[in-house]
Amino acid sequence: MHRALRFLLLCLSATCLAQSPQTLTIDAAQTIGPHSQTPLNTVGAGRANEGLRADWQSQLSTVQREIGFHYIRFHGIFHDDMGVYTEDPHGHPIYNFQYVDALYDALFAQHIRPFVELSFMPSALASGPQTVFWWKGNITPPKDMAKWNALIEAFVTHLQSRYGNDEVNHWYFEVWNEPDLHNGFFTGSQSDYFNLYKNTVESVRSVCPKCRVGGPATAVGWEADWLDFIAKNHVPADFDSTHTYGVVKGSFDATGDDGTLLDTSPNSIVGRVRDSRNRIDHSATPHLELHYTEWSSSYTPTDFIHDQYIEAAFILEKLRATSPLTQSMSYWTFTDIFEEGGPPTRPFYGGFGLMNLQGIRKPAYFAYKFLAQLGPTDIATTSPDHSWATTKPDGSVQILFWNYTPIAPPATSDDQIFYKREQPAQPAPSTHLILDHLHNGRYQLNVYRTGYQQNDAYTAYLHMGSPIDLSPAQVEALNHTASGAPTETQTIHITNSHFDKTFPMQQNDTVLLTLTPTH
Repeated sequence: MHRALRFLLLCLSATCLAQSPQTLTIDAAQTIGPHSQTPLNTVGAGRANEGLRADWQSQLSTVQREIGFHYIRFHGIFHDDMGVYTEDPHGHPIYNFQYVDALYDALFAQHIRPFVELSFMPSALASGPQTVFWWKGNITPPKDMAKWNALIEAFVTHLQSRYGNDEVNHWYFEVWNEPDLHNGFFTGSQSDYFNLYKNTVESVRSVCPKCRVGGPATAVGWEADWLDFIAKNHVPADFDSTHTYGVVKGSFDATGDDGTLLDTSPNSIVGRVRDSRNRIDHSATPHLELHYTEWSSSYTPTDFIHDQYIEAAFILEKLRATSPLTQSMSYWTFTDIFEEGGPPTRPFYGGFGLMNLQGIRKPAYFAYKFLAQLGPTDIATTSPDHSWATTKPDGSVQILFWNYTPIAPPATSDDQIFYKREQPAQPAPSTHLILDHLHNGRYQLNVYRTGYQQNDAYTAYLHMGSPIDLSPAQVEALNHTASGAPTETQTIHITNSHFDKTFPMQQNDTVLLTLTPTH
């Protein structure tokens, strides 16, 4: 009885502790600098040819209207399905940029620039037959480096002619994708890649001296070696690019069949980015920009954490910590229209996207949509690791805060099994928000949320019975569930320069509060 009573008291104590509010204090008068552009700088997509689809372009239109990324990166601009390079019977190159033009024109219509990944090898120029993915991107070095150089020069010259030198000078050109994965994306050696990089950057610069070129676009390594190579050989570079994913199990997984496990360490993602920044800062080229041109919670497109509500808090936690260290963190990807393993067969399949196949917004989408509503100037917060507070010139204040509680699958499971199931949220301490030095007057208060069953399309989909095909009515219902509408709207009057409010929280909840002056 004594032990039972003691256990009950411990449980009650833990419950009380869990419900004890955490205070978040914001000083609207204490500006601390411009708000970071890193989170919204770049976003990823699967491959170039997918960008010619109407549904892909429609989803990008929504993303740009509601979020507004600056650049987009994808594989395969030179893949055969883009028709860029063939040869006549005598081996003379034939260039064709019609599909490239159609794609890039569509991007410009949505006010987003290409972050050009120069890949993969056209089959007519390839030194071998090895390919990757269902769509068979050729991953071999060029059989003739002179022809590769000529292709690069022709490609960049065409872009300059169509879009103008001043415009193209704003683009980024990244040489290849993850060449350090010999069995994944590049059959050549490290020295083969360094030779490819040198030839490519010199070809770009020969026709566009101000174009921004970089690499090594790696998965896990070669950064130090590449930095050493460009310094010792005086090879031009404007940025260092690499990738990171928040898992502790697995390696390259082209088919998405391997199991993955979420890395619950606070150092996940953040440590990798910090190492890159330190490596550049202590190199012979400390001026280089740093771009993480792929990142997410998992590198496989069958990891259901991508669909779950926890992904939103994960994104915000990692972006908050990495934003001072890098020029971009390109989330992989904006859409589930993504065919590395073949055309997807279900509406939700653990895909990378912020939106699913039908354009339904996932919780991850709202992390970025909330970020897009922040203002240009940061103000002081007592919880800088788990919140962002900003102001706009109109005197409005935006406060974004979250609870990130990583949940690892049990020892007998993995992400593909564990996160495929519904994951009811556990209680978390409420947040007592205190906002001081706010200008007196009338404001419109809007509160937006995502979390378990809050803008949580995947849980709603599970409650539908996980249909293999969605009817139009089901799509409409899921869009309504994840509409992004405010959960609370009211007019308030500030008379003493002070505002406070307590927000109930569950684990992995995300809350955006906006206070906008009204007249």
